[in-house]
Amino acid sequence: MKTAVLPKGGLRRELALTLRVLSRNPSALGGAVIIGFMALMALTSGLLAPFDPITISLGDRLLAPGGVHLFGTDEMGRDILSRVMYGARISLRVGVMVVLFAGVLGSIIGAVAGYFGGRIDNLIMRTMDIILSFPSLVLAMALAAAMGPSLTNAVMAVAFVMIPKFARMVRGEALAVKELPFIAAARVSGAKDFWIIFHHLLPNCVNSVIVLATLVMGESILVAAALSFIGLGAQPPTPEWGAMIAVGRKYLMDQWWYATFPGLFILVTVIGFNILGDALRDVLDPRIRR
Repeated sequence: MKTAVLPKGGLRRELALTLRVLSRNPSALGGAVIIGFMALMALTSGLLAPFDPITISLGDRLLAPGGVHLFGTDEMGRDILSRVMYGARISLRVGVMVVLFAGVLGSIIGAVAGYFGGRIDNLIMRTMDIILSFPSLVLAMALAAAMGPSLTNAVMAVAFVMIPKFARMVRGEALAVKELPFIAAARVSGAKDFWIIFHHLLPNCVNSVIVLATLVMGESILVAAALSFIGLGAQPPTPEWGAMIAVGRKYLMDQWWYATFPGLFILVTVIGFNILGDALRDVLDPRIRR
């Protein structure tokens, strides 16, 4: 029976080709450097952060950047650089959790809809259309408010909002893949429907899922920060970028550094994921690569 698995050595050659093409793409290199820097900062924040991010020092409140505190301090005398570094850990964790949950569940839903078609496809995709009819941030706000303000609930709300993005994309891929000869061969050999979905359809959608996951990572970080900004995400004294901006805006006129540095890190992180996602799309799409 013919399968979608690459021949022996094919996966290694494919990976080598992908890395070689990415290394020649300035956008890919730029995005990878940004994401790598953010990941390194998140992983080493416990070792390299100059101060504890939640320790209060009222004698050092609202100090301007310079000297001991390179990014200044907040209204409680906490070092903003340390809080930004720990905030990277929280934001990247949120992005990864959202992508894992929404990517896995959305991909399975989309593959089932595309493979079976008919009423099952209509029921699933009309449900996805209803979810997509609401702006992502508005729906996430409503869900987070219903479940209660916390970082965990914010992650669940954002993940739910992102599921239709994966479902629609994988469904489109499944509609094309299920017409290929090796799917017919699998059916003739007696393979069960769900075996075909998990062993043939989904592996052939991996490239598209990776590209979408990269883009959704940036969007998830931005939406989660927005939820924290309005009080529905991370709660004080958690060093989360959106929550820091929410408090820092009160001091924006005189203590500009408070909200500026967390905002810049959100901006740079989201841009990094977006340009890396665009580059991966160009590399992983075989029609473009040819």
